[in-house]
Amino acid sequence: MSTSLTWLDGALYPDMEPPETLDTLDERVDFLARLCAAWDFGLLPEGETTAEIRRPEWQAAVDACRLLTSPAYHLVRAWHGLPALPYLGQRLAYILGDPNLEHI
Repeated sequence: MSTSLTWLDGALYPDMEPPETLDTLDERVDFLARLCAAWDFGLLPEGETTAEIRRPEWQAAVDACRLLTSPAYHLVRAWHGLPALPYLGQRLAYILGDPNLEHI
């Protein structure tokens, strides 16, 4: 099955066929969880994908996702203007003093 969503990376679904649509809140939350997990490991999304998830229609799914250990998730929350949540991920000592960190 090939997806009709041109911005959706089918590689995010190694355990199943990529969905044809992402209509429900659950489907969107699942997609965001897969996307942020890949992004956290250095697999950057395409520009088309980031443009899609920045659309206002995604705000409810972003808020519901709650991946508090994911740096990518916190970025996506900020894109949607959602209130900051506590980051529960690993804080690497070798970058804590990096003055550029505040720009990320």
